[in-house]
Amino acid sequence: MRFELTILGSGSALPTSLRNTTAQVLNILERFFLIDCGEGSQLQIRKLSLPFSKINRAFISHLHGDHFYGLFGLLSTYNLMGRKKTFYIHAHSDLVQILETVLKIGSQELSYKIEVIPLSFQNPETIFEDSKVKVTSFPLRHSIPVCGFLFEEKPRPRNVIKEFVESMQLTIKEMNELKSGLDIVRDGKVYKNSTLTKDPPRVRKYAFVTDTLKCSNIVEIIKDVDILYHEATYLHKDLDLARLSCHSTALQAAQIAHDSGAKKLLLGHYSSRYTDPKVIEEEAQTVFENSVATADGDVYILDNK
Repeated sequence: MRFELTILGSGSALPTSLRNTTAQVLNILERFFLIDCGEGSQLQIRKLSLPFSKINRAFISHLHGDHFYGLFGLLSTYNLMGRKKTFYIHAHSDLVQILETVLKIGSQELSYKIEVIPLSFQNPETIFEDSKVKVTSFPLRHSIPVCGFLFEEKPRPRNVIKEFVESMQLTIKEMNELKSGLDIVRDGKVYKNSTLTKDPPRVRKYAFVTDTLKCSNIVEIIKDVDILYHEATYLHKDLDLARLSCHSTALQAAQIAHDSGAKKLLLGHYSSRYTDPKVIEEEAQTVFENSVATADGDVYILDNK
């Protein structure tokens, strides 16, 4: 079952010829989530052959333009495509007024509904949940309110070993009991769950941490994630600039990855002052070896083994 992250944009506020502004698409079990939506995101979605019609929910970390200006083009494209499904946006409540103003000025009546679900920016909270996926927001530290996001699969039931289904002629009731972790009893004899079932696939987790000063209080929230994306706008030699603009350095991102027990660190949101993000990657690797500088179009696949 797929758990796949596609980088639409890896740059910061000033886009370059090589890097678009921040945007990602995360596919968890064929649920497609848009994470931030910098300028040109709709073009990247098309270019990278991602399914427009399956993206029904966006998570906007904050209302700096390089993280949400791409929404206007995307929503207009959906309208031209004759979209009917509601599009859900988890964002600051001020986005409602912004969208209403843009649509009013353009005299545009959409073929579908937009529902903005406000983020609190105060405490960690579950902001989306269905039978397969749970999404948690958590506050970060920037010049305006910002949220990070934790995406995680829900635990799946245990797998009943096929040969026992047939040899024991297990009933539906017994199958359900085994999947929920129970033993089964027949004529006073106990058949152990551990014998008749296998462990389910492991739960996979992805954390998105964008524009922020180093924020150590998120370590427990994102503990043991498979992949951590953490902004690394500056090298540590430019720490004063990072503090002034409320951003992080590559070294600080790596420290958060190390402290949280992340398995892999993805870096992004580089300042345009660095022509080659390899220097960002190399600095992070001095603290956290499995650090990778992302590029537009990169795809990261998580298996469940």
